[in-house]
Amino acid sequence: MNESTTSRRRRSPTPSELSAWRGFIESSERIRAVIGARLQADSGLSTGDYTVLLSLTESPDNRARSSELAAKVGWERSRLSHHLGRMEQRGLIRREECLTDNRGAEACLTPAGADAFRRASAPHLHAVQELFVSALSPEQLEAVAEIAATLASHLESSDTTP
Repeated sequence: MNESTTSRRRRSPTPSELSAWRGFIESSERIRAVIGARLQADSGLSTGDYTVLLSLTESPDNRARSSELAAKVGWERSRLSHHLGRMEQRGLIRREECLTDNRGAEACLTPAGADAFRRASAPHLHAVQELFVSALSPEQLEAVAEIAATLASHLESSDTTP
């Protein structure tokens, strides 16, 4: 690491930088809360439920190893395990032995889970459109996408493990 990189990493954010950070955090947390509350009211699904169901619908045969699912949704394995237990009790998923490796389990989308996901998707996407997409110009949406990609790339290339 060179000296300019070290000094850049160790300095504190300026007031302007902190203002940008706070605006980003506060607005993103608020929009996620509002969209999450609407999702729960419209479908009875939590944001976590929807995230897991979405991931399973995108997985081959609507099933995924728990470890892969945890990585895909960005959760710790213990958090996912507890959440999957609650979803399994509600009939949204079932857990089965892994077909290719008997050391692990797979989460499998049930017909009830697929139906719940389908019913939740239209109102959820409507809320995303109304509260996020419609608030921004096409240029701003492009900038948000670019910023998100830059942040994701930076996090992947940095040692950011908690």
